[in-house]
Order: sequence, then structure tokens, then C-alpha cells
Amino acid sequence: MQFNSLEFLIFFPIVLAVNYALPKKVRYLWLLVASYYFYMCWNAKYALLLLFSTAVTYVSAILLERADKSMKKAVVAASFCLNLAVLGFFKYTPFFLQICTDIAAHTGISFQAPAFDVILPVGISFYTFQ
Repeated sequence: MQFNSLEFLIFFPIVLAVNYALPKKVRYLWLLVASYYFYMCWNAKYALLLLFSTAVTYVSAILLERADKSMKKAVVAASFCLNLAVLGFFKYTPFFLQICTDIAAHTGISFQAPAFDVILPVGISFYTFQ
């Protein structure tokens, strides 16, 4: 579903209407479900990636709330590294594989990097840095 499609023209007003009809305490759950549905309309398998990132951030927030002062930096660092690792994997793996192939070619080693044909999930950089 794209922003300029007929499906979105139907989807968006429904999401808004339901959002304002729900009590304020549960609106965030509705928006979460609607957001995941919208993302899954593009590619459902990348919703698992988004779910992983959401779960890491959610668990980190719970741990931050319960952690003592000395552990808070470690929790934030772990959350940051996990989320950044997901972004780095999708964004930079083809680049590093090409570098390994080039280095091997210059040193005379026969090395062919495995094909890595994965599309960078839409909005993953935005989501990660938010």
C-alpha cells in the first residue's frame, strides 16, 4: 500500500476514526497494530524485523525502569548496538562482501562472496534513529 493509492485513501480515514473512537488508554495499541498492518502491506517478512526492533526497544525500556543507576548505561548501549546491528546488516553487508572479494582478488586468493540480494526495508533507518 502506497500513500498515493486508493487503498491508503480508504485505510487512513478508518484508522483515524477508530483511533478517536477508542479510549485514550488503548489508542497506542490500535496505532501499533495499524502501523504494522501498513508496513506488512509492503512486505510482510520485514514486519518480523520491525517486531524484533520494537521488542528490543520495549524490553530495554522496561529494564531501564527497573535497573539501578550503574546498569542503565549498559542497557542503553545494548539496545543501541542491537538496533544499529540490524540497520548495519541490511545496509552494509553487500558493501563489505564486495570489499572482501576485491581484497581477495588483489592478493591472488580465489574468493567469491555469496550473493546477498536483500532489499533494505523501507524506513528502517528512520525507525532505528527515532
